[in-house]
Amino acid sequence: MDELLTQLRAAAEPTRLRLLALCARGAWCVSDLVAILGQSQPRLSRHLKLLVEAGLLARTPEGANAWFQVPPEADLARQILARLPEDDLLLAADRRAAARLAAERARAASDSFRRHGADWDEMRALDLPGAEIEAALLDALPAQVGRLLDIGCGTGGLLERLASRIEEGLGVDASRDMLALARTRLAERGVPHVAVRQADMYRLPLADGSFDAVTLQMVLHYAEDPAAALTEAGRVLKPGGVLLLVDLAPHDRADLLGAHAHRWPGFDDAEIAGWLGATGCVPARSLTIPGALPVRLWVAERKTHPALTA
Repeated sequence: MDELLTQLRAAAEPTRLRLLALCARGAWCVSDLVAILGQSQPRLSRHLKLLVEAGLLARTPEGANAWFQVPPEADLARQILARLPEDDLLLAADRRAAARLAAERARAASDSFRRHGADWDEMRALDLPGAEIEAALLDALPAQVGRLLDIGCGTGGLLERLASRIEEGLGVDASRDMLALARTRLAERGVPHVAVRQADMYRLPLADGSFDAVTLQMVLHYAEDPAAALTEAGRVLKPGGVLLLVDLAPHDRADLLGAHAHRWPGFDDAEIAGWLGATGCVPARSLTIPGALPVRLWVAERKTHPALTA
C-alpha cells in the first residue's frame, strides 16, 4: 500500500502530470523539458526526482545529460495518463512544443552528419538489398519477443519496425547524433515501450541474461574487436534467447576499408561460429542475401553462461 500511495502522491501535481504525459511519448532531458514547459531547471529537476523515486519515471544517464521516460513497467503511470482528456489545452500545447523541439533536434543531428560527411544510411551507400535483409531478419525472429536489445541501433529503423512484435525494446549506440534521430523517430511513431541510450558495445551497462533477443545489424565490420562485442551480446542474452547477426560476407572491396572506415572485409561462417561458441551461443542456421555485396545472416541460441563452457 505504501508504494501505491507514494506513486499517487508523486503524480498528484499539475506539472508532474505534464511531465508524465510528455515522457510517456518519448525520452527527454531536463533542458528539453525546460524549453517545452517554460519552467526553471531547478523546479523541474525536483519534480523529476520525485517521479523517479516513485518509480513512475526511469532516469538514464548519458554523458552530461540524463534522459527521462516512463518505463514499460510503470502501469500506474499509464493508467493515470489514460484518464487525462486528450483535448486538454495545456497538454495539447505541450505536445506541440515537444514536436517542434523534436524536429529541431532531428534537423541539428542531420546537419551534423552532413557537415562531417558521415553516411549513416549504409544500406543505401553500399547498394545493399535493404528490404530483403529486413525481411530475412524479421523472419528469423520469433513472432513475439519479450525484451529485445539492438546493438548499434543507429537511427532506430529496426526498432521501429520491430515495435509491434516486442514487449520492450532498447537500442544502444555510441553516436549522440544517431540517437537524437532515433529518439525523434520513435517519438513520432508513438512506441513508448521502445527506448534508446548511449552505450559502448564492449561494456554494456546492462545486467547479465536480461534480454530475450539481441540483434547486431551491419555493426560488426566496424568493430575493433568483434569477439569482444559478441561476448557482450551473449552476456546480456537469456538462456534460450536468440542472437541475430547481420553483416557482410567475405569480399574483396578494399575501398571499404578506407572510404567507409570498415575494419573487417566481411566474415565467414567459421570465425563467426568460433566467436559465438565462446559466448555460450550455438549457431542454429545462416543464410546469404545476394546483392551488390553478399550479406550473411547468422542465427544463434544462447545455451549456457560463457563461464560454463570453459
